[in-house]
Amino acid sequence: MKIHADALLFDNDGTLVSSLESVNRCWTRWATEYGITADDFARIELHGRPAVEIVADLLPADIVPEALARIEQLEVEDVPGGVVALPGTLALLDALPAERWAVVTSATRRLAEARLEEVGIRPKTMIAADDITRGKPDPEPYLLAARELGVDPARCVVLEDAPAGLQAGRAAGMTTVALTTTHHRHELDADLVVGDLSALSVLVTDHGVEISA
Repeated sequence: MKIHADALLFDNDGTLVSSLESVNRCWTRWATEYGITADDFARIELHGRPAVEIVADLLPADIVPEALARIEQLEVEDVPGGVVALPGTLALLDALPAERWAVVTSATRRLAEARLEEVGIRPKTMIAADDITRGKPDPEPYLLAARELGVDPARCVVLEDAPAGLQAGRAAGMTTVALTTTHHRHELDADLVVGDLSALSVLVTDHGVEISA
């Protein structure tokens, strides 16, 4: 299968890098500190959503700012040794001109930059939780990325591992590619589903980017 695009928009955690063990450690510690139970977590959607929305779903509004700052601090401190590039990530990004791709993450900019720096990724364009008013599954983050790159949303490809992110990409009118790095294939609604980025190759042309799977 071949997909033609002007730009590729990558989710970060679960798409470019794996921070799952770090995330589990930090949120488990955070939950203990704030008295959050497994049942509390089970009642809300977690993966692919901004931490501020998750925290707001779990705690009273008056302590959300403090609790949000705490989980960010825990996760930033856990980055060294807690993040690895997923298969195919570095090779694929190396093949792309900086103006042809962006990172669109539900993490804060501080946390996202720390995780990307840990594996040597330095995007020219990144949309983080700090930049938006509505997180995935709302299309706002991906539409903002397209605008920053100066690309028609219809000519963008979203690469995601989470249902919320894929929903955001579809709502933005973009082609979606799902990775089965954190969810089962049957949970992912996308134009193309692959195991990870190593299943894809890119060819940069005068007219954009050709993705092959």
